[in-house]
Amino acid sequence: MKMAYSLAAPIGRTLISLIFIVSGFGKITGYAGTQAYMESVGVPGMLLPAVIALEILGGLAVMLGWKTRIAAFLLAGFCIVSGVLFHADFGDQMQTIMFMKNLALAGGFLVLFASGPGSWALDNRAKA
Repeated sequence: MKMAYSLAAPIGRTLISLIFIVSGFGKITGYAGTQAYMESVGVPGMLLPAVIALEILGGLAVMLGWKTRIAAFLLAGFCIVSGVLFHADFGDQMQTIMFMKNLALAGGFLVLFASGPGSWALDNRAKA
């Protein structure tokens, strides 16, 4: 049980981070389309580089357990804001599910913010 407990945090950080890392790289490869989509809902396209940086760098920070609380807090806010901006069409069941997914991710990040990175984290090396 002790081994499972020590593996839960790094595996959990990896799983919650992957969606952001993959999505960030997807936004790079589909830059023009993503920028147009952002602008179609009233979000300035010039914010796209910041979004990409937050998704990739924030995702990697959480995954590696580096500055975990800061990255988790920023990603929680990002999940809530992007959910409201892009998925708040509650007449569309798929958008409602996407909105709820964003809230669930934000909840997971807030737990990381409150509890810290757990085992196998770069944050722990700084304390040693």
